[in-house]
Amino acid sequence: MKSSFLKWTFLVPLLFITFNNHAQAVTLKIATLSPDGSFWMQKLREGGDEITKKTEGRVKFKFYPGGVMGKDKDVLRKIRLHQLHGAAVTGNTLSQIYPDIRLYTLILKFQGLDEVDYVRQKMDKELMAGLEQKGFVSLGFAELGMAYIMSIDPVQNLDQMRSRKAWVPENNELALVALKAFSISPIPLPLRDVLMGLQTNMIDIVAGSPVAALALQWHTKVKYVTNLPLSYIFGVLALDQKVFNKIPKQDQVTVRSVMGRIIKEVDQQNRQDNLKAKDAMIKQDIQFLEPTKQAAEQLRKTSIIANDKLVNDGNLSADKVKKLNKHLADYRKLNNEL
Repeated sequence: MKSSFLKWTFLVPLLFITFNNHAQAVTLKIATLSPDGSFWMQKLREGGDEITKKTEGRVKFKFYPGGVMGKDKDVLRKIRLHQLHGAAVTGNTLSQIYPDIRLYTLILKFQGLDEVDYVRQKMDKELMAGLEQKGFVSLGFAELGMAYIMSIDPVQNLDQMRSRKAWVPENNELALVALKAFSISPIPLPLRDVLMGLQTNMIDIVAGSPVAALALQWHTKVKYVTNLPLSYIFGVLALDQKVFNKIPKQDQVTVRSVMGRIIKEVDQQNRQDNLKAKDAMIKQDIQFLEPTKQAAEQLRKTSIIANDKLVNDGNLSADKVKKLNKHLADYRKLNNEL
């Protein structure tokens, strides 16, 4: 009798722990436009497997790559309906939820990646916290690259831009505002139709990173790149906060730590990939044109109008833009003194 009692004394807690662990298991369903097999997807899967192992199966990831869950707006809708739990998307996609996330993408704000690095060290955490207040947990920002003007014919100044047919991504308010400030009539197209647009002369100007130009085959049609960083593009791995809160606290720490490291690795690798892609474009006889100092200054002055409109219309925090401008001024002053 005593032996049987002792047996149940040890067995009941064991059964409770097993049941409790099973009940708390969470599978996070994550969608992205990144194709399966890409470096981004390889690293996400690597991080997911590591988290599953470290949490002993309490947290698992299921990825939906290659746009199988639809465009970014479709993915956000499915997250709201709890059909998905998160996504790896561009910062601009999340601007409908948290407008200030587009801060880094302001037109002609950065003159180089060194400035981006300095500002991101100062403001990444603040933007991630702001996104969390809107119901999304950000696990990190990953650089997608600087967007450049790419064209079939040479574009070195604003007048030449105005005589061209410029593509703008669907639902990209920042790009629409910028082109209108430049007095350019935009032609909205979904990303999948851009190459066809170039082939049929529906458009003759696009904006994107060197990696995007190669991956999307734009380099087969464009012949010129205006060597002036137009805008900084980055991706965000974000999770629905309500679902994230269902994960035990110690496992939340694991998810943040592992995926934070993984996104940082993607961030660093993407920069190297863009440098290699730029070299590849040059080798394929695509010319990188330097705008004159006067033309660059004209473009920057016009971009101020576009950027200010976003603030004045209430689509971007004046306080955060002020902070960004101060960090840039501090960095430029420091480098001028060296």
